[in-house]
Amino acid sequence: MLSKSQAKFFFVGGTLLFTLIFLGLTVDTMKKIPAQTNSENLTEEVKAGKKLWDKNNCMGCHTLLGEGAYYAPELTKSYERRGEGWLKVFLKDPETFYPGQRKMVKYNFTDTEIDSLIAFLKWIGEIDLNGFPPNHKKKAEK
Repeated sequence: MLSKSQAKFFFVGGTLLFTLIFLGLTVDTMKKIPAQTNSENLTEEVKAGKKLWDKNNCMGCHTLLGEGAYYAPELTKSYERRGEGWLKVFLKDPETFYPGQRKMVKYNFTDTEIDSLIAFLKWIGEIDLNGFPPNHKKKAEK
């Protein structure tokens, strides 16, 4: 059994030790953020795409980086999965590929707005997400 002073030392020492560990991990994480987010690729076109994403409340239906609604597909890796050409056609007229089915609202985006949204989705898809979202097809193939 610990004496009162030993217990106090144990508590204060443990608190200091874990505070230092926490601060060290925080500093380490903060150093990694620029490399993981590809912030050097953050262009004005990407920023315009993000503003358009917010203005049209795309998160009201879609998820991005695991956040948002679950009504429509997760779009974090949509550029990688579908490619620029498919996204351009789909954003121009969402019913093109799925006539008569549940569909996305046709927003009548201009070509510049579509290019901005695609640039934003491409940038999001290039962020190092430590394996998110998981690729279920690879698991099924194994």
